[in-house]
Amino acid sequence: MNRETIYAALFAKLQTAAGFTTISRRLEHIADTSPAELPALYQIQKNEIPQQLRGLPTKWRLAVDLYIYVQTTDHTISGSSALNPLIDAVENALAFDPVTGTQNLSGTVSHCWISGNVQIFEGVQDVYTVAIIPIEILTDS
Repeated sequence: MNRETIYAALFAKLQTAAGFTTISRRLEHIADTSPAELPALYQIQKNEIPQQLRGLPTKWRLAVDLYIYVQTTDHTISGSSALNPLIDAVENALAFDPVTGTQNLSGTVSHCWISGNVQIFEGVQDVYTVAIIPIEILTDS
């Protein structure tokens, strides 16, 4: 397993998601993000869990969080209205292959998917909306 190859493959796949001004693997705090940088997508490594079965190579479950930041200055529009198409774009970028039923990040892993609750925070610092999307990656070995 080559961790950097895997995380770089995920990042490359996310760069195909439409609509982001900023895409980075270095998280910026929302307060330090300028309006010109939005909407923004950040990929953050979270944890790695080994799965060991006797006599077999170790497989790893890698966890990543994706942070999406948007800004809405029009108080008559919900921040989620600006956020929802971007979440859809991430989901589409990670779509499963219809034949295999998996997303293998161009052959680098066994499977990659959105895993768990997508958290949404509206009205952060009054005009920002944030989503945190949990991603899980299962390695081949």
